[in-house]
Amino acid sequence: MKQSALGGRGPVLYHQSVPSFSLPEWAAAAGYDGVVLDLQHGELGLEAACGILRSIPRDNAYAYARVGSLDPSPILRLLDSGARGIVAPTVESRSQAEALVAAVKYPPLGNRSLGPSRPALYPVDADDPGDSYTAAGNRAVSAVAQIETRAGLDRAEEIIATEGLDSVYIGPADLAVSFGLPGRGDWEDGPVREAMAHLREVTTAHGVTLGIYSGRPDHTAALLADGLVDYVALGIDLVLLNRAFADTIAALESARSTGSTS
Repeated sequence: MKQSALGGRGPVLYHQSVPSFSLPEWAAAAGYDGVVLDLQHGELGLEAACGILRSIPRDNAYAYARVGSLDPSPILRLLDSGARGIVAPTVESRSQAEALVAAVKYPPLGNRSLGPSRPALYPVDADDPGDSYTAAGNRAVSAVAQIETRAGLDRAEEIIATEGLDSVYIGPADLAVSFGLPGRGDWEDGPVREAMAHLREVTTAHGVTLGIYSGRPDHTAALLADGLVDYVALGIDLVLLNRAFADTIAALESARSTGSTS
């Protein structure tokens, strides 16, 4: 995700942890801008994730996948299936950030192999005679380092300064745990909030975007309004479904109670 990818409120994504082809379509219809297919947590395997990516329109710039490791083989499969961003969890050093860029970017920035992929995945600029498919691919795909520990925060400057890195994604719950705090995601003060402000400063200085996970719409709105982040992943599919189930049953019980006393 490049620095000024989208104006206005900023892109809003969600985490998908189940192998459903329908969820990205329903989320888009509801107003979400994209998805983070989560291969680190949840039930999504590589084959299912690649299939889901191929079902998402090619022009969706926010079809992201979070991998479980920096192994370049699954990253290559996800990219060839249409992933527009690879989120690498628990990045704590420049060498890890460099490994991410190497897996995500074509030469000269990285080592990504040029092989069969979705048709016209990276359209070349017809007005630029020097443009190429690999250059277009490097522009279109984001290398996203997730900082979610104190160790990663301590090395934020060297991580973010890595050539070819496009974005940093904050994991607030794990970051909170690394500070000895409860593992919740939405913080208005304390060390996690201070970490957000620090990462905002460093990413801005290096022309890198900053994203974060959030579980609450009001918190998300405040983060975007304050300019602390450029994009947010708002909610996880199973959590959102759980809330919908709970709200529906609560409404049913309320209606039953009202009906029994009338």
